[in-house]
Amino acid sequence: MSETAPSVSRGGEYVVFYVGGPYDGQNDTRISTDGTWETEITVIAAVDGKETQLLYVDPVAHQVGEQVQVTYTWDQADSDPLEALDERNDD
Repeated sequence: MSETAPSVSRGGEYVVFYVGGPYDGQNDTRISTDGTWETEITVIAAVDGKETQLLYVDPVAHQVGEQVQVTYTWDQADSDPLEALDERNDD
């Protein structure tokens, strides 16, 4: 039995799963604009009240039934640095 690579049509939806970083375990749905999924995703998130850009890379796609699911891994080195917990001002 051979496994074929998943495909998504232009305008089709795919589900994104985030691994690592502040978005670990989160997911969302995206729409393909060109018949593929993103090679990387930049997420703007509020971490401790500050906007932070988080980069997720290395997509791994799977076909689950009729749905394409793509998992991205946090690229800590190329993301904005997160404030160290011991430097927070949580008085």
